[in-house]
Amino acid sequence: MRLSPLLMLALALGGCVNLAPDYQRPAAPVAEQWPPSTASGTRAEISWQSLFVDTRLRDTVALALTNNRDLRVAALNVEYQRAQYRIQRAALFPAVPASADGTRQRSVSDGSNAVSSQYSVGLGVSSYELDLFGRLGNLKDAALEDYLALEQTRRSTQISLVAEVASAWMTLAADQQLLALARDTYASQQKTHELVQQSHALGGESGLSLSQALSTVESARADVANYQSLVEQDRNALELLVGRRLDDKLLPGDARLDAALLVSVPAGLPSSLLQRRPDVLAAEHTLKAANADIGAARAAFFPSVTLTASGGSASSELSGLFAGGSRAWSFAPSINLPIFNAGSNRAALDAAKVNLEIEVATYEKTLQTAFSEVADALAVRGHVNERLDAQRSLTGATQKRYDLSLALYRQGSESFLEVLDAQRSLYSAQQALISLELTEQQNRVTLYKVLGGGWQG
Repeated sequence: MRLSPLLMLALALGGCVNLAPDYQRPAAPVAEQWPPSTASGTRAEISWQSLFVDTRLRDTVALALTNNRDLRVAALNVEYQRAQYRIQRAALFPAVPASADGTRQRSVSDGSNAVSSQYSVGLGVSSYELDLFGRLGNLKDAALEDYLALEQTRRSTQISLVAEVASAWMTLAADQQLLALARDTYASQQKTHELVQQSHALGGESGLSLSQALSTVESARADVANYQSLVEQDRNALELLVGRRLDDKLLPGDARLDAALLVSVPAGLPSSLLQRRPDVLAAEHTLKAANADIGAARAAFFPSVTLTASGGSASSELSGLFAGGSRAWSFAPSINLPIFNAGSNRAALDAAKVNLEIEVATYEKTLQTAFSEVADALAVRGHVNERLDAQRSLTGATQKRYDLSLALYRQGSESFLEVLDAQRSLYSAQQALISLELTEQQNRVTLYKVLGGGWQG
């Protein structure tokens, strides 16, 4: 077909000029080194399956990745943007439909009737734009970067979901421990109250001591009710993240928390590490899309050339449609030169340039936020072990004090107020230890999240 060389020329001319600015990654506006820390442990490149050592937590996270609606929406947004990219990419190539037409017409002239026929078949190109100045190419590049940005956003959503589920599961575990502690304390204080009540009946304790003993019992009973409510709320929050009802076998018990490994901060410049985070990658892809939009806006100042062409066979007889000498073709190129558009092209270019500056600032802010998150997590990690050691020693000391005070009270060598004060101190120390152990475990998950959530993808 004679049209083929024309199409080949059109494709060869497509995208001859790219008016988009040369992309350069902005310098990272963060410090050159991480703040000093004592974080150590396994490498941060591990996957979430390897991070969690408790099988119940791993299974809970797996359920969330399957059923969570936010993650599902993020994945569907990626599929939608992928289709949009394919649509934009298709505009770089001519659409060549096949057509077949047949017409029979009766006309009357000078009292005579005449019937005429016309048949044709062919292939055609309709309004195909030659991408001489890269407008379509830049729009395609922008659509690709938007798709890649959404893919990284999906990864970021997944990492956040993993961290949120783990944190919610650990919070439930800690509150279950606190509930068990409150129940034990309640039972212990009931026994103490009974002991004081017996002593009061014999004249050994005053009514004030008896009232104080009763107040500690009621306070512990209120704590039990409070922690029961918190445990139920924690389970509801966890099931919302998971997206379904959880089996009891997946719930944490009231044993000591030990659910996650500790990841370490690799050696190297923070900027190179932060650029592996999916939110930073998403911001950079959006920046690249804005850069390509400038090229598309600049191309609007130049002429656009479109081609409409067809080739095939035409005949007045159906039997002669493919006979020799029946070939037909048409070629109708057109050029559009912008002369006056009330400044809309200039305004569109200015808007694209401003949007690029916005995305540069957004990218830099994303890097700064990422650096701050890592620095905060390292600040906690640098001192949490020392805090834990101190709190464990304090808890042990208050336990010993309570045991001695109770023994002396039973021998008549100590007042009940001393026992009551030691009991309260022990209860507070045990509560603080459980909360601090939760902080330490959640900090492990936070480090995993802020370092990119496992660079294996």
